[in-house]
Amino acid sequence: MKKIIAIAVGALLASGTGVALAQSKEAKTLAQDVCSACHGPEGRSISPVFPRLAGQQRGYIIVQLDAFRNHTRGDPNARAYMWGMASQLSDATIKALATYYSEQKPVNGHPGDPALMAEGKKIFTQGIKEQNVPPCESCHGPKAEGAGAFPRLAGQHVDYLIGQLEGFQSGTRSNAPIMQNVVRTMTPEQLKAAATYAASK
Repeated sequence: MKKIIAIAVGALLASGTGVALAQSKEAKTLAQDVCSACHGPEGRSISPVFPRLAGQQRGYIIVQLDAFRNHTRGDPNARAYMWGMASQLSDATIKALATYYSEQKPVNGHPGDPALMAEGKKIFTQGIKEQNVPPCESCHGPKAEGAGAFPRLAGQHVDYLIGQLEGFQSGTRSNAPIMQNVVRTMTPEQLKAAATYAASK
């Protein structure tokens, strides 16, 4: 009897592994044949319209793909590009895509304008107390690598980050209430400085 149970458990485990491998292969093919048209090979896009996904946090990608699929992320580019793309994705495919991109080597950041870098570093590490803006690193980490549902900012396109911050501020991107509150009082120059420093990591 124990032998029969052991064989049955082994078969289930093998089946689960096979499904996981199939989903992983499907996600890689999808990423290379479809997603790469905008996000670049292995998620290293060259256009600031499309975010770099290489090395992005798995949890963050899952949340965003689900938001695209459910139309709860409604910023203009989400509507234009991702609502349709994500509409047919299953939960398993979303998770497999997130795993694939999170395992790719991220793009290295590069320093920007020295004045923006200096101001951005203060915002990133200290926040802006008089405007009730917390330090960016409190959620995104000291190296801007993110964690879980908090995205990696390091190595991202500066203009993409600025666009997202502006979207939070205007309300066109409303699926992250924490960020809407964080950027509420920030000036355009402060948004640019924070994005420039974060992307440089």
